[in-house]
Amino acid sequence: MNNSPTIPTEIIDQYHRDGYVVVTNAIDPDLVQETSQHIDWLQQKHPNLRPENLHHRLVASDPFWVRLISDDRLLDIAEAFIGPDIALFASHYISKPPIDGRPVLWHQDGSYWPLQPMEVVTLWLAIDDSTPENGCMQVIPRTQGTQLQEMKARPDIPSVLGSSIAEELVDTAKAVDVIVEAGGVSVHHPNLIHGSNPNTSSKRRAGLTIRYIPTSTRIVSETTWPCAFLLRGEAEPGINNYRPKPKYVPGHHMPFSGCTDWS
Repeated sequence: MNNSPTIPTEIIDQYHRDGYVVVTNAIDPDLVQETSQHIDWLQQKHPNLRPENLHHRLVASDPFWVRLISDDRLLDIAEAFIGPDIALFASHYISKPPIDGRPVLWHQDGSYWPLQPMEVVTLWLAIDDSTPENGCMQVIPRTQGTQLQEMKARPDIPSVLGSSIAEELVDTAKAVDVIVEAGGVSVHHPNLIHGSNPNTSSKRRAGLTIRYIPTSTRIVSETTWPCAFLLRGEAEPGINNYRPKPKYVPGHHMPFSGCTDWS
C-alpha cells in the first residue's frame, strides 16, 4: 500500500478496518454535471440497455469516460490503496431510474472478476446524492475477510447483476447505508459483502463504479480485455496489454470540457 499524502491516514485505516470508506468532494460540481450529461447521452445512444447496465464494454471508444476515470483526483485516492502504478480493469454506470430502479442483490465483487491476484479497489463515484430513499449502497462492515463465494443465479428477482451470494452468509441486521453526496466516492474492498435496494423514489440514483488495479495484477482473459487502460505509473512487463486511449471525434462523441485535447 502507498501512503498517499493526499489521503488522510484515518481514511485508509477505516478502509482496512471496515472494508469501505467514504471520501467527500472527490470531484468538482462542473465535472459531476458533465458526467450526468454523459449518462443521458449514453442512454440516448444505447436505448436497448437499461440505465443500470451502461457497462464496461462501452468504455474503450468513449473519450469522456476515459478522461473521467483518469482524473488525477480519483487516481490519487486509488493510489492510497493500491500504489502508484495504476490501470483500469472495469467501469460501469449503475443509473437507477426513478420508481423502477432495480436492486443490486447482496454479493462480493471479486467473485465475478478474472483477476490474479485479487488486488483491486473500487471507487463508486456518486453522480446524484445517494440516499436510503433512492437505493444507496448497503454494506456489511468488516466482511472483507470473508472468502470469495460463488454467486448464485437469481432469476426470481429482476436485478442489476442477476445473481447473489447465499442468503445464509448475509447478516442483514448489520447492514449499513452508505450515503454519498454527488461528487463524493465510496471506496470498497473486492471481498466486502454489499448490495443496494431498488429505487422506488421520484429521484434518479446514478453512480459510476471504477475498478482500479495495480499493474502487477493480471487480467486473465483469452482476448484483449475491452477496457484495460494504463492510467498512471509504469506497466508491469508481461502482465497485461493496454489499449490506446480513444480520440475525440466531433459529432460522434459527447463534447466535454477539454475534448479538443483528446483529438
